Amino acid sequence: MPEQNTTHRTAMMVGLIVAVSMTSIDQTIVALTGPTIQKDLGITHGPMQWAVNVYLIATAAFFLLGGRLSDVLGHRRMALIGIAAFGSTSLLCGLAPEGDYAGVWLIGARALQGVAGALMYPAAIGLVVQTFPRAGRAGAMARFFAITGAMTALGPIAGGYLSVWTWRSVFWVNVPLAIVGLVLVRLAAPRSEPRSEPIDLPGAAIVAAAFGVIVFGLQQAGSWGWTDPWIIASLITGAALLIVFCIVELRTEHPLVRLAVFRDRSFTIANTALLLASIAFVSTFFFLSVYGQVSLQLSALNTGLLFLKLFIGFVVASQIGARRFDQLGGRTVLLFGGVIGFLGFFWLSKAVITIPDNPADFMNSQTLPIMLAGAGIGFMLSSASTDAVNRAIGASYGEVTAISQTMRNLGGALGLAVLSTVVTQSLTTRLTASFTALGAPASAAADAVAQIGGASSSSSSSSLPAAVQAQYIQAVQQGYAEAVSHAFAGSAIAMAAVAVVSLLYTDREKVRDVLGVSAS
Repeated sequence: MPEQNTTHRTAMMVGLIVAVSMTSIDQTIVALTGPTIQKDLGITHGPMQWAVNVYLIATAAFFLLGGRLSDVLGHRRMALIGIAAFGSTSLLCGLAPEGDYAGVWLIGARALQGVAGALMYPAAIGLVVQTFPRAGRAGAMARFFAITGAMTALGPIAGGYLSVWTWRSVFWVNVPLAIVGLVLVRLAAPRSEPRSEPIDLPGAAIVAAAFGVIVFGLQQAGSWGWTDPWIIASLITGAALLIVFCIVELRTEHPLVRLAVFRDRSFTIANTALLLASIAFVSTFFFLSVYGQVSLQLSALNTGLLFLKLFIGFVVASQIGARRFDQLGGRTVLLFGGVIGFLGFFWLSKAVITIPDNPADFMNSQTLPIMLAGAGIGFMLSSASTDAVNRAIGASYGEVTAISQTMRNLGGALGLAVLSTVVTQSLTTRLTASFTALGAPASAAADAVAQIGGASSSSSSSSLPAAVQAQYIQAVQQGYAEAVSHAFAGSAIAMAAVAVVSLLYTDREKVRDVLGVSAS
């Protein structure tokens, strides 16, 4: 390959990684700096929680539209638009005023930021696929996912340092990153000719509403309860809208999503594996964060080291998995990733129960299970995503990327909703028993459970007699450790399911052309 091409590819990859890393960092950095933002702007917990949730809802709702726009208007063009929009909306978030309009401003800016991320991500993957030949695509995708995924671990660490200056800097830091991404992608990314095809706006509106209400229902189920009428109505409405969307797409000449791609069994299996792996992967960020601060009594900065352990395993295994994918195909990689992930999360579910004597040390009794859990996901995640893209009809890389990312978002929302419910119920039972034994009312246990959702375990101790406050703190530490073990056990089950569905996988030398159009 010519040296100039290699240089341009490297510059483009750096630009895309910098840009997409903004979205990865924002998944954790805002939630963890939420209390500071809430206090400084003078808003209540409700608007702050919505500022966190609306970002995920907007991203999930607009991913498919972003993928289609990328294919029709060009990957490079949409990547540049998405990067510029993400930088601009990040600036808006940081400019949120104090006072009555603070909550509305922040929620609106975060929603726009989520839409910008949904426009950027499919286009970024489309550029990677468009630029790298099929033989080296898995390695390029593995590097892309490994580095951008690792940026999620930097969220808590970066947030701790930046918020010392001002919480607004957690948003403003995206502006120079966006500029770097814009310059590199503008100079190095290849152009692609736009297609003269219409955009299926009715389908886009229907599927945006469907995924929006589904993710909303899943996010609120933990706090409102699964039997709440609004939760049931949200999930049923979302499912009904998805059925309507499928009917509309089958009758549309230029649909938002060509459902025929699901006739390729391995494409469907790959996306099912991504959904299952995301149940484990996304929820682990939340549970490790709370576990580190509540049970291990670590600072937010030291809690970030737990994520670093996870991503060391993830990054190393993703490179190995990419090579094995090129050599052995998707079935073997999914199978091994699922088995490794099951072993890692099962081991972790046992390890977290015993709080180590040296929780702040990088190497302790929990380090290897955390790394092994990350390795299982890393081994199969980028390979499954790569194989799904390889099976795109024609050159619809943005479209299939959007499908895959939507499945990952749904898996993450589903896993967090279900596992949070399990952990909350277990923790409530354990703390109620512990607190009543210490002479505290059962209501104190309920208060502690509510506060633990914000990674705080100390504020309700004042309601207990001073003589038993130490026992109270120990009860909270151990109670959450035992409760969160159920979440990691659930993640182990999800990774075992990845291994099971891999047995249905069919590897082929060439992509099956479902519609009679040659695949790229």
